[in-house]
Amino acid sequence: MSWNICVIGAGKIGQMIATLLQSSSNYSVTVADRDLAALSVLNRQGVSTRQIDVSDETQLAEDLNGFDAVISAAPFFLTPRIAKAAKSAGAHYFDLTEDVAATNAVRELAADSETAFMPQCGLAPGFVGIAGAALAAEFDTLDSLHMRVGALPLYPTNALKYNLTWSTDGLINEYCNPCDAIVNGERVKTAPLEDYERLGHDGVEYECFNTSGGLGTLPETLDGKARDVSYRSIRYPGHRDILRLLLNDLGLERRRDLMKEIFETALPRTDQDVVLVYCTAKGMIDGALREKSLINKSYARTLNGQVWSAIQVTTAAGVLGVVDLMRTGALPGKGFVRQERVNLSDFLNTEFGQLYRTGDITKQNKAA
Repeated sequence: MSWNICVIGAGKIGQMIATLLQSSSNYSVTVADRDLAALSVLNRQGVSTRQIDVSDETQLAEDLNGFDAVISAAPFFLTPRIAKAAKSAGAHYFDLTEDVAATNAVRELAADSETAFMPQCGLAPGFVGIAGAALAAEFDTLDSLHMRVGALPLYPTNALKYNLTWSTDGLINEYCNPCDAIVNGERVKTAPLEDYERLGHDGVEYECFNTSGGLGTLPETLDGKARDVSYRSIRYPGHRDILRLLLNDLGLERRRDLMKEIFETALPRTDQDVVLVYCTAKGMIDGALREKSLINKSYARTLNGQVWSAIQVTTAAGVLGVVDLMRTGALPGKGFVRQERVNLSDFLNTEFGQLYRTGDITKQNKAA
């Protein structure tokens, strides 16, 4: 059965999602946005588009009638409005948000819905939750699960050693909001930019620290089943200290509008990027203390004659992999659906999830 999909948001991720859907015989796609210039880029590629105003909730619901599913690739603060319109239209709903409050609003809408609501798809939250849950399931008793994700420039040149690769609003949200975690068996909120650690992979040294939203609903799912669960962003060494200067010492945490302006003025965007997923779990297997890691490293690539960044590919593949599983009946078709309901092997075997396989998924096992 083919699905008719509406993608709301014609930015970098929305364009990638539309391109992948257009190349599939199982989907038809329309991209909706109020920005005609952004829509014209997709029109030139033969993608169906529609200009809409998300602020008009009644009209938005009417515009979504007839679609099997809605994917929000819009900023996180528009999530509740789009989800509500999708419910009114009787469409399944997916989004990419890392925002906890927005996800809670989606969950409330899903409570009595006859269609499925699956927020926090994409990379982190999204694929990392699927991978982390799969790793945790390999243990008889889970002690700890630490998930780390970085979307980084291949060739860092500035002091932050960072380029913009996705939503600036979402990035600042991650750096400033409290972080969900399990610490010593208790679900808690931890401070962003804390719990600093260093790690190396393929001869490159990285730093990691707490950021908000990446765990999705995993702390709730693993509550009472693990002693420690955390999510940290991966950056090149030195990034965290500059962030603390900007956000804490200079007070930009209270001026997120100014922080956004600085980032978008001073940090160029790049398609020459790398996405690193690095999950590690520890616990008991067959009476022995064991540690296992799952590592995935993805680069920018050419698809259908176009160059796409690693963050575009991994984020779009993350959401479309679960869309495909729902279309084929492998996921519940109504109510709130968590990322950890997704079987990793099933996900990697979808036509979109296979894009992660080219990122070389590696598993490392050792006695702790």
